[in-house]
Amino acid sequence: MERTILVTGSASGIGAATYALLRGQGHRVIGVDLRDAEIEVDLSSAAGRSKLAAEAARMAPGGLDGVIAAAGTHAPDAELVVSVNYFGAVATLENLHQLLIRSSRPRAVVISSTAVLSPIDQPIYDACLSHDEALARAHALRMSANAYASSKKALARWTRQSAVSEKWAGSGILLNAVMPGTVKTAMTAPVLATAEGRAALKVLTPIATANYGEPVEVAEMLDFLVNLKGNYVVGQLIFVDGGTDAIRRPEVF
Repeated sequence: MERTILVTGSASGIGAATYALLRGQGHRVIGVDLRDAEIEVDLSSAAGRSKLAAEAARMAPGGLDGVIAAAGTHAPDAELVVSVNYFGAVATLENLHQLLIRSSRPRAVVISSTAVLSPIDQPIYDACLSHDEALARAHALRMSANAYASSKKALARWTRQSAVSEKWAGSGILLNAVMPGTVKTAMTAPVLATAEGRAALKVLTPIATANYGEPVEVAEMLDFLVNLKGNYVVGQLIFVDGGTDAIRRPEVF
């Protein structure tokens, strides 16, 4: 059965692979990105987030069956990282909630990261969870090294807390997160291209598999969660990482 699914970050990487996979299955997919998408917006800004909500309502007046918040960045600009990775993702889900509850089987998925296993800066993390974007950006400007991990860990925590709330699970929306490890995308290409980068990844994201992941391998899990027929998978952080989490935290399960 055709479902209407919105995917942010649809123009590249995991988002593009997910968009193509869902379209190939016959679903109606609404792509969202800075360019080359059905909805072209900047999710780092309040204006862009509002435009996304308005355009989604216009394009899917009957509601959305699924939302995949895949947009993210690892830009040198730490303030941008925080605004896109945490505040943009949360705003996407919050602003599209009313469209999701119109579906008979609503599903929502966010993309976090195995970066949650890395050191974070607590002030950035706390400001994100306090929904204070200005403060989070100010901290990120001063503590840029761990802005990515901090924003992704805050997003994972928000997912866990929100998923089991009356607003989400109580209204029938299954909200979960996928935690990709190192995946071969434009974002990781510069690191994988050098011996030094590959050596660093062996320490930060060790894998038990022969190779690092392809975008479609994460897309397969996103497809599973956004089209799940059952109603009992909620608030989960599912690692798609070649074994990184199991290697680094064998005692956590």
